[in-house]
Amino acid sequence: MIIASGIRKFYGENAVVDDVSISLPRGGITSIIGPNGAGKSTLLSIISRLLGMDAGSVVVDNLDISTTPSDVLARRLSILRQDNHMTARLTVHDLVSFGRYPYSKGRLTIEDKDHIDRSLDYLNLTELSHRFLDELSGGQRQRAFVAMVLCQDTDYVLLDEPLNNLDMKHAMGMMKLMQKAARELGKTFVLVLHDINFASWYSDHIVAMRDGKVVRQGSTEDIINPEALKAIYDMDINVHEIGGQRISLFYD
Repeated sequence: MIIASGIRKFYGENAVVDDVSISLPRGGITSIIGPNGAGKSTLLSIISRLLGMDAGSVVVDNLDISTTPSDVLARRLSILRQDNHMTARLTVHDLVSFGRYPYSKGRLTIEDKDHIDRSLDYLNLTELSHRFLDELSGGQRQRAFVAMVLCQDTDYVLLDEPLNNLDMKHAMGMMKLMQKAARELGKTFVLVLHDINFASWYSDHIVAMRDGKVVRQGSTEDIINPEALKAIYDMDINVHEIGGQRISLFYD
C-alpha cells in the first residue's frame, strides 16, 4: 500500500498539491483523474521521489521514501513520466534494458536478459527491438518506454498519461495489458488519465483531484456518476451503463 499524508507542494505562493492524504491500495489499477492543473502529475512525481515535497510524507509498504536508499526504492516502485524524451540515439532493446539497472548496475545477467525479452514480448515490440527510437511512431515509442518500466519489475508501477500518442486500438491494448499484468504478475498500477471512460472501464479504484486537492476517491460507481463528475469537472456529464460498465457522455 502507498500512504501519502499531508502532502504539500508550492510553486511560489501557489499550492499545486494542497494537504493531500490518500491511501492507494495494493493490486489492480488506480487511476488519478481531474481537470488540467489539478496536481495529478505533481502528486505522482512526489510519490516516486522524482520531485521533493514541501510538507508531508509518503510510505510505500512501510518504506519512507524520504529515507529509503534509491536502489532499494527502485526495486519496489517505478515511474514513467509524461515528458519521457530521450536525446541519445538508442534502440528499443537498449532503452528497455535500462529498466534492469537497479539490479544489474549496467552488467546484464542472464536473468536480466530474460526480463528484457519478456517485456519486449509483453508490449509486442520484439520485432522492433533493434530499431532506433527516432525511427518509431509516437505510439511505438510510448510502448517502448512502458516496456522499460515493466522490465524494472517493481511491485508498484506509476504511469503519467501512459495513453499519450496511442490510437484507440493501442490505448485499449495498453489498458488490457495493465489489467493482465496486475492479475497475473501481482503488479499495482497507478495511472494519471485524462480519459474518464478509460478510467471507468479499467480501474479498480479512482482518485479525483481538483485545485491541488483530492475531492473524491473510491470505486468506479463512487466516482463515475453525474453528481461526482460535476464536483470534479464543473460540468454536466451524463452517465450510461453499457454491459455493466459506466460510460460518460460529455459532448454538448
